[in-house]
Amino acid sequence: MIYFDFNATSPLHEAVLEAMVPYYRNFYGNPSSLHRIGRISRDAVEAARIQVAGLASASASQVVFTSGGTEANSLAICGLADVLPPGQILVSPIEHSSVLEPLKALSETGWTVRFMELTDGGRVCERFLESAIDPETRFAVCMIANNETGVIQDIQRIAEQFRDLGIPLHCDGVQAFGKIAIDFSASRFSFMSVSAHKIGGPKGVGALVFDKSVRLEPLLKGGGQEKGLRGGTENVAGIVGFGVAAEIAQRNLGENANHLFRLRQRLEQGLKKLPSITIFCKQEKRLPNTVMFGVGGMDGEMVVMELDRKGIAVSSGSACSSQDTEPSHVLLAMRVDREVARSAVRVSLGSTSTETEVDQFLVVLQNLVSGAHQKASGY
Repeated sequence: MIYFDFNATSPLHEAVLEAMVPYYRNFYGNPSSLHRIGRISRDAVEAARIQVAGLASASASQVVFTSGGTEANSLAICGLADVLPPGQILVSPIEHSSVLEPLKALSETGWTVRFMELTDGGRVCERFLESAIDPETRFAVCMIANNETGVIQDIQRIAEQFRDLGIPLHCDGVQAFGKIAIDFSASRFSFMSVSAHKIGGPKGVGALVFDKSVRLEPLLKGGGQEKGLRGGTENVAGIVGFGVAAEIAQRNLGENANHLFRLRQRLEQGLKKLPSITIFCKQEKRLPNTVMFGVGGMDGEMVVMELDRKGIAVSSGSACSSQDTEPSHVLLAMRVDREVARSAVRVSLGSTSTETEVDQFLVVLQNLVSGAHQKASGY
């Protein structure tokens, strides 16, 4: 199988698994316990906190472990809303559903959610922010890099506009973390969510990196774990795995980025030779591993399923439900035509991806597209 869906999840590093196993079998103590086996677990959690903070260029004291990126997003958004008076929240319209759904809930309780304007390339219009920020603006949310198109925001400049006015900014960093360099300490945003399974770590663990000067109300209360911001016994084995994955990602960050960028260039050069292919955001600064393109005259979900039958795993830009299929809200926010958006396919590469796999993918896609065009023309 050719796996080109690393933005959805990544395979577990062997070193990560090896590091986790002892905390299931031998070192099973509760990290809040005072006895020796409990202290071993506590030391492991704190060591992992240092490793995750290292990849974020933050202090270990700024890292709160969660069950994943979704919980980290909710902790930042709902935790801020619980300590601030209702007002305006500015948010980019291309956020992940784990951001948009909590904001939708807040909009039903007296909050005003206002979407930022985008360029056609999927970047936030900074001029819009200058006019949209008003005395009622309580906080803002903007992802660092988009999970579908891979477009990277100029998050430093965006953060500066809010920070200068004392407005907290939460950044979903799940897709950027481990793929590009992030310096939380030098940045001017207040919160950043990250996830383990996007960087070769286990599913079910993530973290919120936070500015300690900004007050936050916990979602899960009781127990006092994670500096009182996240009650509940820590997932020690998962956190250990997250730490090792973060250390590996930090060590290989530059090498992996160069490898992925070369593969992405090879893929895009091949795509340009195929008929009816539209590469979205090709002029924008993007994650080195991500390519989203449309296949003219074809449905993206159908392309994904046909590729799956050939042993290739990619994803579509469409959000599927059992009752309906809608085009990508990200592409629609960029004013992409609805039918073109419906044809979207996302390829997201990983450190184990190869040139041979890219070439094989292009051959299979070419045959698929040619076959569909021949069928449509009656030949």
